[in-house]
Amino acid sequence: MAEFWLISAPGEKTCQQTWDKMNIATTRTANLSTNSKFTIPDLKVGTLDVLVGLSDELAKLDSFVESVVKKLAQYMSDVLEDSRDKVQENLLANGVDLNTYVTRFQWDMAKYPIKQSLKNISEIVSKQVTQIDNDLKARASAYNSIKGNLQNLERKNAGSLLTRSLADIVKKEDFVLDSEYLITMLVVVPKASYPDWQKTYETLSEMVVPRSSNLLFEDQDSGLFSVTLFRKAIDDFKLKSRENKFIVRDFQYNEEEMKADKEELTRLSTDKKKQFGPLVRWLKVNFSEAFIAWIHIKALRVFTESVLRYGLPVNFQAMLLQTNKKNIKKLREVLHELYKHLDGSAAIIDASMDIPGLNLSQQEYYPYVYYKIDCNLLDFK
Repeated sequence: MAEFWLISAPGEKTCQQTWDKMNIATTRTANLSTNSKFTIPDLKVGTLDVLVGLSDELAKLDSFVESVVKKLAQYMSDVLEDSRDKVQENLLANGVDLNTYVTRFQWDMAKYPIKQSLKNISEIVSKQVTQIDNDLKARASAYNSIKGNLQNLERKNAGSLLTRSLADIVKKEDFVLDSEYLITMLVVVPKASYPDWQKTYETLSEMVVPRSSNLLFEDQDSGLFSVTLFRKAIDDFKLKSRENKFIVRDFQYNEEEMKADKEELTRLSTDKKKQFGPLVRWLKVNFSEAFIAWIHIKALRVFTESVLRYGLPVNFQAMLLQTNKKNIKKLREVLHELYKHLDGSAAIIDASMDIPGLNLSQQEYYPYVYYKIDCNLLDFK
């Protein structure tokens, strides 16, 4: 995904001349950027006071909408569990990839009617994106809860014999059940210690039933053995086992509990699958909505800033430059040469100065109107 510079400069005799000049300057010696016109309709200008105030509000709204767009993209990546191609396939705006949408931008008259004031249009965007953000929080919270509980249960059923659940390993016939005197214990024995276990388990404590030990399950490092003994010998047997580096697992065979755990696992797994499809569809639709809203905010900012800088009547050309990293410095120099006459002080203005309506504190200041659109929305791990 690309990075774009959205810039504007005042119309010369015609706006076409402004476009041709910039296009020739950036492509004459080397192709410093790929350029396209960025079409903004005739919006209602309103008063200068309103424009100055709106310029600050739009800067905040731009940051907010960008953050929601990035959250949606990142959450799509989390839900699709970082399958990179799949994520990019689903992050579209109006059914096309983001670069295409930006370079062929057309104002959506139905969503953002241009008969409305600039302030009203910005409020429509703000309401819409705030709603998407709230919905995302609610949906993400519900899905993450199911996903987290499922992972915890799955974690219990995996891992080392010392910690994992034994419910899916043991069977009813491995145990002496319902006996007043006898109990079956489960012991984890390192593989290297199998001969020691066979030699010593009957004499680790008194009252161990001879030949009662069976190997029930093995993982890479250890085996799980059963052994039957008298209940009164439990504590002594545990102590002696520990001294010999055999670990007795605290486990009681309870069919109902084990059945409930299995059912919970199945239920969570089904719930996750059920929610997955609708959630991805919702993310797809709302990512598109939020991204489209974001580019409309960029258009509003260029319009507002251009009127504030270049004055009335409205006469400027908005242009989109697709940059690549190695040419950025050279491209800045070419644009500076082209437009330095617009504002002699631009090169030496300190970005920390706060001039109302120019948002210098938010970003770098150039003699032309400039905003960045970065379509690289994802941090892949």
